[in-house]
Amino acid sequence: MKKLVKVVAAVIENENNEILCALRSPEMSIPNMWEFPGGKVEANEDIYSALMREIDEELDCKIETTKEIFNDNTHEYETFIINLISIKCKVVDGTPTPSEHSKLIWLKRENLDSLKWAPADIPAVKQLIQEK
Repeated sequence: MKKLVKVVAAVIENENNEILCALRSPEMSIPNMWEFPGGKVEANEDIYSALMREIDEELDCKIETTKEIFNDNTHEYETFIINLISIKCKVVDGTPTPSEHSKLIWLKRENLDSLKWAPADIPAVKQLIQEK
């Protein structure tokens, strides 16, 4: 039985209508692929507080989340299953700075498909592109 991992991802949009994209470092699982930043939901944690904690830890900034799920996707990788819940957010304090990721970039929706995304993130990427 593969382990099911519940993960939250931040779809962070700036005032220029650009989306924050994070490049997974070579040391991470699913290396050198792009994703929306976020992380695992801990036991006894709701998805919104998990996301705020993860972004604070990973990007050293504070976010505000919308109270709705943007995309909910379950994807099976070779060694585990991920339930990836994407939530739209905006930065309210600080500037996103990568600590675990190799790189962060801001991209317009129509350019999101120019990146090589982690498979679990692709449904949210497609939904963003169609949103215009």
